[in-house]
Amino acid sequence: MKFKLDENLPLDLAEVFRVYDCDVDDVAGEDLSGASDDRVVEAAHRAGRVLLTLDKGIASILRYPPGSHSEVVLFRPEMSGRRSVPEFVVGYLPTLLTMKLSGRLTVVSPRGIRIFSK
Repeated sequence: MKFKLDENLPLDLAEVFRVYDCDVDDVAGEDLSGASDDRVVEAAHRAGRVLLTLDKGIASILRYPPGSHSEVVLFRPEMSGRRSVPEFVVGYLPTLLTMKLSGRLTVVSPRGIRIFSK
């Protein structure tokens, strides 16, 4: 599976994804840090990557309806500390890798995983 880490996720998560044989790149590595959500979403779409983010704006189904762009996984951890975010993401990674993510917005929270599709 191919992923793109948004700039609000720690870059060291890329190594964890690679352990699971995922192809992962990041927004910062493409000089998209600080770019508009539209540019980030378009870059993920062009590259055929699932965009991983903490940004609720990118996960707006009104602005970016599922199926109209690249897939998005929005992580909504309860805590936003330097250690808690990676732990939260890694905790859900095995489950996400078994799911069909294409054409969907997937929201991951402590209460579970919700899927929005077209």
